[in-house]
This record gives sequence, structure tokens and C-alpha cells, in this order.
Amino acid sequence: MIPLEWMPPLMFGGLIVFMLIGFPVAFSLMAAGLFFAGIAIGENFFGMPFLQAIPQRIFGGVLANDLLLAIPFFTFMGAILERCGLAEEMLDSMGQLFGRIRGGLGYSVIIVGFILGAITGTVAAQVIAMAMISLPVMMRYGYNMRYATGVLAASGTITQLVPPSLVLIVLADQLKTQSGSADVGSMYLGAWGPSLLQIGLFALYTFFLSRFRPDYLPAAPENELTLKGWPLWKQCLMGIIPSAVLIFLVLGTIMTGIATPTESGAMGAMGALLLAWIRRATIPNLKGLIQEAYQNTMRITAMVVFILIGSTCFSVVFQGVDGGHWVEELFSNLPGGWIGFLVVVNLFVFFLAFFLDFFEIAFIVVPMLAPVAVKLLSPVLLASMNGNPQAAASAALVWFGVMLCVNMQTSFMHPPFGFALFYLRGVAPKEVKSSDIYWGALPWVALQLIMVVVVAAFPSLVTALLDKPAAVIQSQDFNFTGGDEAKPNAPPSKLDEDAPVVFQLDKSIK
Repeated sequence: MIPLEWMPPLMFGGLIVFMLIGFPVAFSLMAAGLFFAGIAIGENFFGMPFLQAIPQRIFGGVLANDLLLAIPFFTFMGAILERCGLAEEMLDSMGQLFGRIRGGLGYSVIIVGFILGAITGTVAAQVIAMAMISLPVMMRYGYNMRYATGVLAASGTITQLVPPSLVLIVLADQLKTQSGSADVGSMYLGAWGPSLLQIGLFALYTFFLSRFRPDYLPAAPENELTLKGWPLWKQCLMGIIPSAVLIFLVLGTIMTGIATPTESGAMGAMGALLLAWIRRATIPNLKGLIQEAYQNTMRITAMVVFILIGSTCFSVVFQGVDGGHWVEELFSNLPGGWIGFLVVVNLFVFFLAFFLDFFEIAFIVVPMLAPVAVKLLSPVLLASMNGNPQAAASAALVWFGVMLCVNMQTSFMHPPFGFALFYLRGVAPKEVKSSDIYWGALPWVALQLIMVVVVAAFPSLVTALLDKPAAVIQSQDFNFTGGDEAKPNAPPSKLDEDAPVVFQLDKSIK
């Protein structure tokens, strides 16, 4: 006989065992869910008809979810832009523009990483493209190898936070509770403040490093700076203007309410195709590029859908054995209130990111934490939302989601599964040591953790751009009584119930 309160922790332990055996995550989730469903039915925790909720949730929440249609559109857009030559031109022009100052190539990589993040949404595309172009130039100029590899990897992960990030779309889909939900438009608005601050933090680190260790970040030799004046600005604008148009097509239409995330993703995909066609002279095989983009899109979309189906199976069974109540009790009773909750959750997600990628964390952990986050974080934002509980609940989920997004950036930067480091290792020259890549990532991981602390400490950084509802009218202004004196402590009687009620206003109406 297994007690019911043992089932939720046993399910987590079973999931870890399935993954250690070597099962893919999607099938580990399904296997753990169905295995413990059999145990729960045998222990009479729920009956066989309860499992009908699994196919209903899969068809209603996954296959019929219009929001998830945005994922293949954004993936296809990023795959096209990865190889259309836009990144090469932007890095070359920005390198010429900032090359005369110490750390100029670092600044150009950070800026281009931010711009590409706003139009591609894929880490692999950014890291590979920027490393292949900028790393040989940095090595030729004599940049410190650890700084060069670190700034390239960190600038590639910026795309996880900068809209239209796939992470924000997935989090918006998972952050849904009975009290409120986080829509994609609100997540995008909330992410702008932290993403801009993160760019500033990266640039500030580069600035101080160039002052204290000038030999690490030398200026470019004058003979390498071939463009000046209007030709240089023209080349910069040739990369910035198409990027700005795509950013408006994707983000501007969502934030202004013109289009849904799926519709804006479709416009972004068409814009990427149009840009590739305009630049067809610089693309050796445009048809092959589009075919490869379709294949990459199909592969990533299938992976996401299978993980979603597996997580749905796991979560239904988990809720059936009172897992939601177990998680709420576990995190609600932490010392320190909402501050203790944020500290524990962020440490938990940070260490999970050593072994799981952001899709797996978002689909497994986030739905369990969302109800607790609403309960603990909504009172913190109630005053800033004009006392509107529903608006405070939705804003709390946006704040919580953006904070997790900043945290999950580190999953691409630290061992043993730092995919940005793997991508960098795959395209870096042989003379670049793996130890330089891993040691070079540590300062940037520390900067990202500082960003987590800043977002947790200053929620207005996320909620400043969110819609503020009208102030709620306080009912205390009026006192409706059954006579001349209010008697709140007097027990009701039959005589009082039959007596006529007189409504009296405390304040006179002028």
C-alpha cells in the first residue's frame, strides 16, 4: 500500500530514472505518466475513466492550440535568415564602425546579437553565424580568447529573451491558471526592459574590461578599416533597415494588436523569404536553402509536439495523485514568503538547466509552479495594478515567466549541456582550446544571474509596459445598513430578516 502523499515525489524520481536509462525526454514523460497511472489505478487513487482526460488534453491543448502554430513560423524564419548573408554584412559593417575603439568587435557582436535575436529567435543560428565570421577576426586582432568565445556565446543566447523568442511563446502557453494567464503580447512587452538592460550590462562589462585589461581587447589596425564616411553608414543601414522592417512585421503587429502571434509569425516567414529572394545574388543555392529550412522546421516542431504530448500525459496523472497540492504545499511554506519562493525556484531551475533544455523545463516544471507563483506574487503587484486582482495575477505570471526566461538563458552557457558552447566548439578553429570556451563562459553566466536578481528585485522592469486597468472603486466609501446604526456583531434574528431594510449613505450626495 503506497500512501497518496508519496506518489508525486515518486513520479519525479521515476522520471529521472527513465531519463537516466537513456530514453528521450518525450518518451520518458509518457512512460513515467502511464507507469504511475497503473499504480494509481491499482491503489484506487483514481479509476480508469480518469485517463480519458489524457487524449482530451492532447487534442484540445496541443494539437488544436493555435498559439503553438507560431513555433514553426518563427523557426522557419530563423532558418532562412541564418544563411541569407544578413548576419555577415551586419557584423562586417558594425566591426568597421566600432573598430577604432578598444573592444569595438565585442560591442559589434553584442549589438548584432541583439538585432539578430529580434528577427531570428534561434540560438544555434546566431552562435554559428557570428562565430564563423567574428572569431577569426578577433583572433587576428589579438583579442583575449576567453573573452572572444564568451561574448560570442553570450550574444547568441540573447535571442532567448529578446522577442520574438520561442521561449516566451512556450512560457505564455504554459503559464495559465484559473486566476490569470500570460499572453504572448504581454510576455513580449515584459521582456523588452530586461533584454535592453542585459545588452547594457554586457556592454558595460566590455567597457570596464577594456579599461582595466586593454591588452585583452585591442582596437582594430587602421589598415583593416577600409570603409569610412557615407559608404560605411550605407552598409550599416543596408543591414539595419531590413531588420527593422522584419521586427515591425513580427513584433509591431503583435504589440499594436493588428495580428495574433501566429499571423505575425506567418508575416515574418514571408518577410524572410522576400529578403532571401532580394539577396539571391549572394546565395549560391536559394532553392536548397529553402528546402533545408523546411526540414529544420519540421524537425524542431515535431520535437516540441512530442515533448508536449509526453508532458500532458505526465501532468494529467500528476494532478490525479494530488501533485498540484503537493507542489503548492512544498513551495508555499518556504521561509521568507515570496522572496524565499523566488530564491528557491530560481536555484532549482538553474540546476535543472545543467541537465535539461528550456523546452523540457517549460513543459515539466512551469505548469506546476504557475499556481503557486500567482498565489505568492499577485499581492506584490496589486498596488501597481490599481488594486485589480485579475490584472495583478496576469502581471505576476508575466513577471515570473520573464524571470525564468532570463534564468534559462544560462542553460546554453554552462556545462555539461551548454549547447551554445557546443555550437561554438563545432565551428571554432582547432587552435581554440575547449578550456578557453568553458572558462570564457563563466563571467557571462554570472552577468545573466545578476540579471535574474535585478528582475526579481525590480518587478516594474517587467510590468512597466503592461496595460494598467482602471482603479477599482472601494466599496468602503458606502455603508449600507438596516437602520440608524450598523450592528456587525449582532446575530441575525427572524425579526430582523422580516423587517424592512433602509439603505443609508454615510456620505451625502452633492
